[in-house]
Amino acid sequence: MDRKILSIMGVILLLLAFQSCATNPEEGLLKRYFHALSLNDTTTLSTMALEPVTIPMKDWEILSVGEENVQAPPALLEMNQKEQELKKSLEDHVGTTLDARDELDNAKFDLERARTRAARRAAQNKVDELQAKYDEVYEEHKELQKEYNEAKAAAQREEEISAFSLGVSDLPNIRDFSGEMRSKIVDIRAISDEGENDYRIYLRTYTLKDETLGITHRGRWIIVKFESLD
Repeated sequence: MDRKILSIMGVILLLLAFQSCATNPEEGLLKRYFHALSLNDTTTLSTMALEPVTIPMKDWEILSVGEENVQAPPALLEMNQKEQELKKSLEDHVGTTLDARDELDNAKFDLERARTRAARRAAQNKVDELQAKYDEVYEEHKELQKEYNEAKAAAQREEEISAFSLGVSDLPNIRDFSGEMRSKIVDIRAISDEGENDYRIYLRTYTLKDETLGITHRGRWIIVKFESLD
């Protein structure tokens, strides 16, 4: 056969192989994961899954593969913005809370100094009024603190996942990157001597761009979470 034709066929076969890997990333990833699991290779497992899970099995099969979802811009950008907005709201509210506390303390001091019954009654009414106001402001502050803590934890978690997919440990400005996140859900069946168990596996990959430096970071597909369906 003509050498040129052989070369063209080789290129076509290579492209088909790449396309197969690109369209079915879950199969290759899960094959590698469960092979490492069979060898009890915890080091390799930790490079593919955020929180590696040991599943008893002799064999496994894919039951279904969900559609690939694309989120752009990536969630981290929005999560970081929300965290910063809540941080500012919390910091601004500190002054409001302290002012309410100072007013209440001054009213209590006036109550202690009141000498007549009328003065004490008026001072007590003022304390009660300011106590109710302070309690309301303090509850608002606690709720803001809770929302900020939750937003901060969510952003930190998303940053961890993003960096894990990119295979990096130190990208100081990763929260400002543009780009996209792709995700898939795969249901599998694990077969062991004890029977069959079904699991749902959440996969993600990230393509993020540092607009300042003009550098694009292409991540790999990773396992974010295992969920038992039994």
